[in-house]
Amino acid sequence: MSFAAPSPQSRPVLRPVLRLAGWGVALGACAAVFAWYLEPDFLLTLADRLWSCF
Repeated sequence: MSFAAPSPQSRPVLRPVLRLAGWGVALGACAAVFAWYLEPDFLLTLADRLWSCF
């Protein structure tokens, strides 16, 4: 049984694709949140619903 680290050539090519997809999802989520700031009615409704929980 060998516990040596795998060589760089054996790393799958899928990892950079997943990293890029992760960044795309994160940037998309940030863009959606920033776009909501352009809708004051939505933010007011969201704040009212959040406040009604307390």
